[in-house]
Amino acid sequence: MEFTEALAKLQPCWPRMHHLFALLCLVAVVYKLTTLLVKQRDTIRGFAAFPSPPSHWLFGHVFEFKQDGTDLDTLLKWAEHYPYAFPLWFGPFVCILNIHHPDYVKAILATAEPKDDLAYRFLESWIGDGLLVSKGQKWFRHRRLLTPGFHYDVLKPYIKLMSDSAKTMLDKWERYANTDKSFELFEHVSLMTLDSILKCAFSYDSNCQTEGGTNAYIKAVYELSNLINLRFRTFPYHSDLIFYLSPHGYRLRKACSVTHNHTREVIRKRKEALKEEKELDRIQAKRNLDFLDILLLARDENEQGLSDEDIRAEVDTFMFEGHDTTASGLSFIFYNLASHPEHQKMCREEIMQALDGKDTMAWEDLSKIPYTTMCIKESLRLYPPVPGMNRKITKPITFCDGRTLPAGSFVGTSVYGVHRNAAVWENPNVFDPLRFLPENASRRSPHAFVPFSAGPRNCIGQNFAMNELKVATALTLKRYELIEDPTCKPKIIPRLVLRSLNGIHIKIRSVEPNM
Repeated sequence: MEFTEALAKLQPCWPRMHHLFALLCLVAVVYKLTTLLVKQRDTIRGFAAFPSPPSHWLFGHVFEFKQDGTDLDTLLKWAEHYPYAFPLWFGPFVCILNIHHPDYVKAILATAEPKDDLAYRFLESWIGDGLLVSKGQKWFRHRRLLTPGFHYDVLKPYIKLMSDSAKTMLDKWERYANTDKSFELFEHVSLMTLDSILKCAFSYDSNCQTEGGTNAYIKAVYELSNLINLRFRTFPYHSDLIFYLSPHGYRLRKACSVTHNHTREVIRKRKEALKEEKELDRIQAKRNLDFLDILLLARDENEQGLSDEDIRAEVDTFMFEGHDTTASGLSFIFYNLASHPEHQKMCREEIMQALDGKDTMAWEDLSKIPYTTMCIKESLRLYPPVPGMNRKITKPITFCDGRTLPAGSFVGTSVYGVHRNAAVWENPNVFDPLRFLPENASRRSPHAFVPFSAGPRNCIGQNFAMNELKVATALTLKRYELIEDPTCKPKIIPRLVLRSLNGIHIKIRSVEPNM
C-alpha cells in the first residue's frame, strides 16, 4: 500500500525527467556538431594554400571513387592539374593532403611522424599496436628490438625455404601448363607467400599450399582488407559504436578471430619448443634462428622483453605484411613479364646462366640476376604493393615550395602517384627496366621510388621481401614461359595492398629443358 502511494506521488515527475533527458541529448548533439564544425573550419583554413579538385559539400570526394578499377587513374588525372599535392575530402570533416612529388614525399618520410590515427586505427583490432601502427617510444623500442631479426645472417638460410615454397606452387601449376587456358594466380601466390613466411619467420610447416579447400587465414585476410577499406570510406562507420553494431562489424570480428587463432597457435607451438632454451646462442647451435626466436627472447637495456600482447601484435603484423604485400608485388611482376615477352626472355637467359643447371636458388645467386632485379623494381614502380600510406604530422611542416601545413593534419603519400609522375619519370606508364640502371637511378631523387617507404619508418622487412621476389621470379621463369591473356586485363584497385577486382590472369607454357 505504501509503495503504491509513493509510486503515485512520483508519476507527475516522469514527464519532467523525459524533458530533462531530451534536453541533455539535444545539448550533447549540439556540442558534438559544434566541435565538428569548428574542426571543419580549422581544417579548411589549414589546407587553404592547397587547391582541391571540385567536391561535394557533404560527401567530399567519396563518390568520385567508383571502386571499379579506375580510382587510381582518377588520382593521376587530378595530379596533372595539381603538380605537388591536393586535398582529398572524405565526408565533411576528414581531409587528407594527397602528395605525389618526390620533394614533398621527402619532407614527410624523412621524419618519424606517426601513422595517422584514422585509417590505421581501423587496423588495430586486427594487428594490434604493432610496428606498423605504433608510435613514439614504443615504436622506437620495438624497432630496435626487432631489427636483429632481419640481419643477413638470419635472412640467409631463408633462401632455401623460399625456394621450396616456390617449387610447391610451381608443381601445382603443371596442370595449367600447355593448356592454352588462363588461370587466376593471386590466390596461388598468396598461399605460396604465406607458406614461405610461416616456414622462414616462424619455422612452421603449415602445408597450406597442398591442403584441400580455400585457406581460412587467406580468406580472412581478404575479408579484413575489404572491410577496413569499406569502413574508411563510410563516414558513419568511423564511429566505433555504429561499426560494432553493424553487420560489417560482426564480419570483421569474425575474421579477426580466425587470424588471431592462427597467430596464437603459431606462438603457442614455439613457446613449447623454447621451454628448455632461453639463449639465442644455444638455439642457433641446434638450428637456424628465425624472426619468432628473436621476438620471444628479445631484451632491451633493462633486460625487459616484449609482453604477450606485444608479441601477438608483431606476429600478426609481420604475418600480414610479410605475405600479402609480397603476394601483390609478385603477382603483378608475373603479369608484367607475361605482357612484355622481350624482357621476360632476357630475364630467363640471365637466370639460366646464373643457376647453371641448379633447380633451386642460393644466397650467392641473388646478386647474379641484375636485369631480373631491374624488371622486379620496374614492376614495383608501376604496381606498388602498398599504393599509399598516411601520416599525421605532430608539428607544422613547410614544403619545398613554401606552402605550410599545420600540426594535426593528415598527409597521404600516393606511392602510385609518385611512381607515375610524368615530371619525374619519362613515359611513366611504359614498362622500362633500364630506368633502374645505376647511372639512370643516380639522376633521380631517392624519394621518386618508394615501394617500401623510406626514412626511419621504412619497411623493416624490405630485404626479406626483395629476396623472396627474386627467388620466386627466377624459379618461375626457369620452369615456365608466362603468356599474357589479352581478354582479361587486371582492374587494379587500392585496398590495404594493391589488388585486381577481376583477379590477375596469365597462361603458362613449360620451358624446354635445353633452353
